[in-house]
Amino acid sequence: MLVVTTDWVPGYDIRDVLGEVHGITARSRNVYNEGIKLLSGGSNPRMSTALSRWRDEAVAQMTQRAFVRGANAIVCMRFDHRDLSTHWSEICAYGTAVFVVPTPVRQAVAGPASRVPARGWAPAPTPTPIPTD
Repeated sequence: MLVVTTDWVPGYDIRDVLGEVHGITARSRNVYNEGIKLLSGGSNPRMSTALSRWRDEAVAQMTQRAFVRGANAIVCMRFDHRDLSTHWSEICAYGTAVFVVPTPVRQAVAGPASRVPARGWAPAPTPTPIPTD
């Protein structure tokens, strides 16, 4: 499934908007239980790995919900977090579930030899000659 932070997916047309989807993971604020701090009080070198894993869990839940709705992409994906209490935090991934199809390849006027590249990008326009009189 495509998950992007942009409003659209380059090379694809959005055919159907299926609505907002989200994924949430709640974590204890106990830094020792979560493995963020060592018992000695110092930072755990694996902290960034743990934080990344928690975000990945939220994104996985979000993509699963989008898949169930019939989506094949999520646009405008964002993260949010908040403290639920003095002991719990929430990490939320959210976005808009959409169904996308590849942009059709356009034929140039000259015929099949001048096809646009398969990704759907239009060729650069040819410059208009400037009169020198």
